[in-house]
Amino acid sequence: MTNAPPTPRHLPDLRRDLVLSGEVHYFRLDPDAWADRLDQAVACGVTAVATDIPWLVHELPDGTFDLGERYARLDVARCLDLAADKGLAVAPRPGPFVMAELENEGLGCSVLREHPEIRVAGWDGGVRQETVIDHLHPDYLAAARRWYEAILPILAERLPHRGGPVVAVQPDNEVGMLPLVLNSPDLSDATIAGLVSWLIETEGAAAVGARYGLDPFRSASAWRKALRSPSETVVLGLHRDLGRCTRARYARYVRTLARWCRELGVTGVPSVVNVHGCWEGRASALLLGISQLYEAWADDPDILPGTDYYVGDLTLDRLPGLWASNAFLAATAPGRAVGSMEFEVGTGDRWEALDVASGPEAAPLTLQLCLAQGSTFVNHYLLTGGRNPALFAPVGDGNDRISFTGERHGVAAPIDLEVHRSPGYGPLARITTAVRDQTEVLGAARPETPPVALGFVPDHVMTEYRYPPSARDAALVAALEACRGSGSREVLTRALVTCGFAPDAVNVQDGPLDLERVLALAPTPYLADEVRAKLVTWVRDGGRLLLHGPLPPQDMLGRPATTLIDALGLEVGYATPTGRREAAYTAGPQATPLVVPASGHDERPVWDVAELSVGFAQPLATGPDVIVLARLARTGEPCAVELPLGWGGSSSSPPRRTVPG
Repeated sequence: MTNAPPTPRHLPDLRRDLVLSGEVHYFRLDPDAWADRLDQAVACGVTAVATDIPWLVHELPDGTFDLGERYARLDVARCLDLAADKGLAVAPRPGPFVMAELENEGLGCSVLREHPEIRVAGWDGGVRQETVIDHLHPDYLAAARRWYEAILPILAERLPHRGGPVVAVQPDNEVGMLPLVLNSPDLSDATIAGLVSWLIETEGAAAVGARYGLDPFRSASAWRKALRSPSETVVLGLHRDLGRCTRARYARYVRTLARWCRELGVTGVPSVVNVHGCWEGRASALLLGISQLYEAWADDPDILPGTDYYVGDLTLDRLPGLWASNAFLAATAPGRAVGSMEFEVGTGDRWEALDVASGPEAAPLTLQLCLAQGSTFVNHYLLTGGRNPALFAPVGDGNDRISFTGERHGVAAPIDLEVHRSPGYGPLARITTAVRDQTEVLGAARPETPPVALGFVPDHVMTEYRYPPSARDAALVAALEACRGSGSREVLTRALVTCGFAPDAVNVQDGPLDLERVLALAPTPYLADEVRAKLVTWVRDGGRLLLHGPLPPQDMLGRPATTLIDALGLEVGYATPTGRREAAYTAGPQATPLVVPASGHDERPVWDVAELSVGFAQPLATGPDVIVLARLARTGEPCAVELPLGWGGSSSSPPRRTVPG
């Protein structure tokens, strides 16, 4: 007599269905509380739960793993089965990195203790004490593989086709976040050798030698010195090359983990990449995480990207960063499901300092915006609080718990450790339940195609690594950040969104431009030649381009590059009536640029119309066919214009317009 095969469960598919879940950390709860917290999750309206599965928590002092054999609180299988009994799908997150305010970012103590070589040298050869490692180091990968071999079979046994609840897996978490925050790149010997080899392969030995003034095949010590302590002549080249190479390395790492999942039996469900970058309630920096990681999911439909959103109250100041992050993330995964794996639903007072208090409407409002922009999976983080148990072996840090937050954790959650419900619980439960009840309708809905698309240039947000002593690197990063933050990109996004255009986005840097709509781009003073050429060709073929911000006179290496400016027939930064020669006017402590509107060809004196103060204005010398839209109030110089460039591929068609401003 044989056992009947398990009945496949009809569970949501993150690649196609709309799914709202809630984060419940089993390892921070007494096992007797698991059933209650899962019931609380169901009552809140979610149809799935997610949980980190930390290597750190399950590793015993001798380096072996306990998955419930000795300690009931580590019985992952029982917790997953309880979730299934409650009708909940599960999206486990087994690391190796899990962050979650854990010691070692969730890595087991043994890997750092036994393999100090995985820690990397950074700028000037310094080695940080934080968990900054070489993700592709063989010793780290071997240890991580051992952890996966222990935990993934438990997940594989609980896939939907086996009657289980596991609908997705998130390998690793917030890849690249810690090196970014610390400005501590991986400049280990192996990574530098790999970078040089990668450059030779992609650009040729002659180009690499010319850029760095070194024989590409010279000794490794010369390259280590040149790249760990770059001179001003090569620092911008390194900034670009290191960012692009690190992007490729992170993609290789994520794909390695996803491959392991399949090899160890976790098949038929997607892997999710969690993108980091929300700080101080703003999502603008999340664009850095997208830039770092988008190659990881670019060519694999079974790898889905999800954001970390900690924005609190959705004010007009925070709206552009959130909108652009959603739009740019979708632009890197066209036709693919996207969402958020850490979607803040608490009060924001994660440290019990009483210094932050998001309103109860904050999470419901942000959730509705994300769904309207096309997010199809959202994980409420953290839904329930818990307690940080002691480490198996004290580490002598004065805490000796699994987390540096102390004993209580998730104190800002809608349901805290003591099962108190926050003021935001009710509104969150109502919107979550409403979405659950309309999942079929909402899941089939898609945003309307807007008349305007935002242009995404991944290298414009590649500012995670900058050599601290370098003035040139500092100037590059400052220029890129000015356009990314409260500068031209956020002004442009805010204006389009609040005026009802609801723009989506396209990746301008990668692939061809095939767009029938207006492309709105907030350039920086730096723009790669290949992107300039693509924009010029596209506009001459009939494309419509709205530029807002400084017209770029340099490429990403700081070299003069005026292809776009020349094609527009403009001269940027010319002598003013006062005799000054300026590339741009920027608001500062001593002066504020003032502009006045111009009515097309109407040349009324500037003093007849009201002045408007702006943060940035760029004087433009124009030709006879240009329509002036705005001028500098004091000098009368044009600073916003409309001009023709190309005929849309037909001599009988009216010209499309390019509008720099």
